[in-house]
Amino acid sequence: MCEIEVETRGRVRMSRRALVAGLAAGSVVPLMPLAGCTTNELTGRSQLAFISDAQLAQMSASAWQQVNAQERRSTNPAMNARLRSVGDRITEAAGRGNQPWEFVVFDNPEKNAFVLPGGKVGYFSGLMAISERDDHVATVLGHEVAHVTARHASERASQGMLAQLAAAGGQIAIAQSDIGFQREAAAILGLGIQFGILMPYSRLQELEADRIGVDYMHTAGYDVREAVRFWERMNAGGGRRPPEFLSTHPDPVTRMADLRAYINNRGYARL
Repeated sequence: MCEIEVETRGRVRMSRRALVAGLAAGSVVPLMPLAGCTTNELTGRSQLAFISDAQLAQMSASAWQQVNAQERRSTNPAMNARLRSVGDRITEAAGRGNQPWEFVVFDNPEKNAFVLPGGKVGYFSGLMAISERDDHVATVLGHEVAHVTARHASERASQGMLAQLAAAGGQIAIAQSDIGFQREAAAILGLGIQFGILMPYSRLQELEADRIGVDYMHTAGYDVREAVRFWERMNAGGGRRPPEFLSTHPDPVTRMADLRAYINNRGYARL
């Protein structure tokens, strides 16, 4: 059995989000046996993955070109050298050091970062500004590299194709039914998929990447305790956030609690 899910990951602004929709878009349909379901060794759960690595690489290359056309690369040599240095250590720890990776700082005040399959990593200058220690940069890069090694993009893209068919089928069934308020029923169906299934699963993937990223930090020789402190700094930034059940990413408090428990259980440190 394999759960079919896909997510929309709000790592970049709307214009860029559309560029990577095929790599990070999603929803969930009921459980059913499917060819292409495999057990991921890193996460221990089943994933639907019938999108090939070659297809992902092609989509990633196209999206990367467009992101570079819309975002200005930083010309700060120290900032870029720092990102590459930490990135090299993390990818070696992940067993992916022999693959081509590209780490780029973009001049953008947002506190954000993203990764595309094929090893394309963007790190915004706004996030670099609050990453006081290399351990903080390693926290972010460990998380992003983990999305690649856990094959989250393949999972999203594969399951997104089926999710779109499932949503279309549900709308057709409603349209052909004899019940009243068909428009309202269709809207409720959409909300049920979005908030009841899609978003909780995307939060699960984010927590998976956090945990795997901590493993890479530890192997690379970084202080894993700083992963929690990094999120404390992010949380201290304040600002209005939606309730966790309306967000594709875990609440920072949830994230920090999960990281503390994982670090303690792995015996990396005591927090």
